[in-house]
Amino acid sequence: MIATMHRKEQAIAPLLTSALAVKTLVPPDFNTDDFGTFTRDIDRPADQLTTARLKATAALELTGETLAVASEGSFGPHPQIPFAACDRELVLLCDRHHQLEIVCEFFSIETNHNAQMIRSVEEALTFAKSAGFPDHGMVIMKAASDRRTSRSFESLFESSSDIPPNFPPNFPKEVIEKGINHEADLIAVVNKALSQSLEHRAYIETDMRALYNPTRMKVIAQATQNLIQKIEQSCPQCGFPGFCVVQRRPGLPCGFCGAATLLTLSVLYRCGHCQFQQSQMFPDSLQFADPGCCSLCNP
Repeated sequence: MIATMHRKEQAIAPLLTSALAVKTLVPPDFNTDDFGTFTRDIDRPADQLTTARLKATAALELTGETLAVASEGSFGPHPQIPFAACDRELVLLCDRHHQLEIVCEFFSIETNHNAQMIRSVEEALTFAKSAGFPDHGMVIMKAASDRRTSRSFESLFESSSDIPPNFPPNFPKEVIEKGINHEADLIAVVNKALSQSLEHRAYIETDMRALYNPTRMKVIAQATQNLIQKIEQSCPQCGFPGFCVVQRRPGLPCGFCGAATLLTLSVLYRCGHCQFQQSQMFPDSLQFADPGCCSLCNP
């Protein structure tokens, strides 16, 4: 079962079917909006991983099946690249029959995640086209008043510090229209929003739901491919899938002075079934770090 209502099966199903020889289905009448919306009208109930678990569990309870895949996305600054926006897509496999959970994720700076306050149709069209419209959908919302601040927006991120700087402090929550992907519709909705505003302004943002965001759909596919690779790694002791890296240990020596650097020296693999562990030295095929990465040679 693929726990989605936003056509994520288009990115996930072909990969799973080919690699794992499974039949994929989408639960009927499955409403993932119950687990939070990008437009903040429904808060996400928990962090990204827990929410993915809740989706998978709900899909299994609804259908009575034992194997489910769920995904959950969040957007914010990249954890390693300063000033870069990031799409973090998490994909989870839940196998109730074997009491097994395998999780994988993919970070990408390829995202059109953005928003802007607008005061005219021209501003809306300029923003939309810069964000990939009409291939990517848009959302129009009523502008939040100066006194209103929506804390629920922070539920999309792991912490409030992850909220991108292009989002103003007063996050609107009242949606006028989602999934806009025709210019005539965008013009009509923007005019409606502006006419309803005493200050003649509205709020436009990219629709981050997968079915309206082909860029995000590609990242979901990449996360799914990572999940498949992890599933195909079997434990050398019990043979269960998902024998994966759970810890990266820094300390790769500098190639010039020999001092320990922050680059990875070894990784620790662990089986989620029998808990067998195994270390591997030099996982990145490097035995020495470039002196440019050394805090002593290049302070």
